[in-house]
Amino acid sequence: MNGNWIRVRPDELARARADHDWAYEFAQAAADAEDVRHAGTGKAWQALQFLLERRGVTVPLVTGGELLVALPDAPPEGMDWAEFLEPYDWGYGPPAYLTPEQVAEAATALAGITEEDLLRGVDPAELTAADIYPLIWDRDGELDWVAHHLPYARDYFAAAAKAGDAVICWLD
Repeated sequence: MNGNWIRVRPDELARARADHDWAYEFAQAAADAEDVRHAGTGKAWQALQFLLERRGVTVPLVTGGELLVALPDAPPEGMDWAEFLEPYDWGYGPPAYLTPEQVAEAATALAGITEEDLLRGVDPAELTAADIYPLIWDRDGELDWVAHHLPYARDYFAAAAKAGDAVICWLD
């Protein structure tokens, strides 16, 4: 399970919200081409979000803020959730997004956090107790592995904010 981001201009976000198939193809093409607008956190996605929340970052920069496609409260009659969600599932559920304003807020928050800040006072047992993926927190060096993603996230969100981009977030 890996966390992914794709930067999109506001007009591309509007198109992605209106045309889910286009959004998926756009994101996959960018990922396959190693486009600079695509980045991610690998398997560190949930741990990074957990550690950022401990530092007061309220923007859900790993998982996104709002679903890309509005979904009903229940699937149509005669259809189960798994069958209904299949067209919207990018790996581990539907994608979400951050608005350009949320991206700017995330960039500002990340700019003030160092790798040392991110790990200060953290007991790996906290991540285990919170059932944070992947469940490897009893091994030495795993928190450092998560923290090494911070500079990349900081640079990515700074560039997205500077460009006025939104970010689509998903797990695959």
